[in-house]
Amino acid sequence: MPRASSVNVEGSCEALCRTLVSQNGLQRETADISQSVLYTSLMGLLLVTDNEKGQLTLGSGRVGLKNIGNTCFLNAIVQCLSHTHALRDYCILRSYRHERYSKEEAKLTEAFSQVLAGLWDVNEVDTVVNPRQFYNIFKQAVPCFSGYSQQDAQEFLRFLLDKLHTEVNRKPNIRRTVKEPEQKYARFRLSEEAAVMWKTHLDRDDSRIADLFSGQLRSSLHCSVCSHYSNTFDVFCDLSLPIPKRSSAGEVTLRECLDLFSQEEKLDKDNSPMCERCNKHTECTKRLSIQRFPKIIVIHLNRFTISRWSISKSTVYVSFPLNNLDLGPYGPVDSGPVLYDLYAICNHAGTVNMGHYTACCLDENGWWSYNDPSVTPVSENQLHTNQAYVLFYQRSNSSTTIRK
Repeated sequence: MPRASSVNVEGSCEALCRTLVSQNGLQRETADISQSVLYTSLMGLLLVTDNEKGQLTLGSGRVGLKNIGNTCFLNAIVQCLSHTHALRDYCILRSYRHERYSKEEAKLTEAFSQVLAGLWDVNEVDTVVNPRQFYNIFKQAVPCFSGYSQQDAQEFLRFLLDKLHTEVNRKPNIRRTVKEPEQKYARFRLSEEAAVMWKTHLDRDDSRIADLFSGQLRSSLHCSVCSHYSNTFDVFCDLSLPIPKRSSAGEVTLRECLDLFSQEEKLDKDNSPMCERCNKHTECTKRLSIQRFPKIIVIHLNRFTISRWSISKSTVYVSFPLNNLDLGPYGPVDSGPVLYDLYAICNHAGTVNMGHYTACCLDENGWWSYNDPSVTPVSENQLHTNQAYVLFYQRSNSSTTIRK
């Protein structure tokens, strides 16, 4: 924002503050309204007013991305995120400029927003957008992506969301503290313990990225010696699901992948954590479940297996629902149906050493295939292949436009 405009806005905020204080009969020395808080609130009100007057004017979004040297992994993920409408609008409106408190410049977020603005330009002057500036800034932040070798799309997504979150974190100055012993929360019910851990997370990590993508996993341990149950809670931005093995070529369902992810696992003494009651390593069972469901759930089908000597890829066909994916059975017992609708897919074709990433994204006119600069229509029947790698689902019974 230009300096002159900044001064004018600050002056207006101060004037409005005095007006609010006067109208409410408050003494200035008792008015607890900081200029930064008032400024942020005003900008939020302005954005709400703009949204009420009319939606953001956008193009079709059916614009390709230039491959600048083995960057199909980047292009596919950016197209999927570009069709995450709540994130797209947040970036194109540059809303982060009005709510971030970090003194550091949001270079990556600005570059990412510029790419999205080009993809959704109402004039659609360019049929292809060049992401070079964005990628160069990303490589500065994550040096392991330097060079021109093929990268993993899911790893790129994780790094990208983490870096964007860091830049637009509403609470960047809160120091991360060492995790307190879980015994402190033993007196709480499970839901209360989870809520305490979630609040601790939000006290230091609160951003639009977290609003949309963050969920909470519960890991439950059951000691086979004393029958003691203990729980740990971790934040996740995607679910990495194992694919069941098949002795012969065949298909598996996404539900079978979820069942395998959440099934009870036996741990021997050497691999188990310390039992809180026995105060020693014992045989136990472990089970994962979703404690808090995110608004956008990213499901990674773990097709790549690393062994001692090599990396192999599973080409098993995984069928998945386009609508009403119910994750309720994998959450708390009282969660009821938790429904999600698919809106984007990142596909990987080829082998471990030589592959290619593409994306399929949904808009009001149906599904479209994004293959670097090429954008073509695709039918729903063509979405189900053995190349599906990362699935993007939006919760259908909650709005992604409302901040939690």
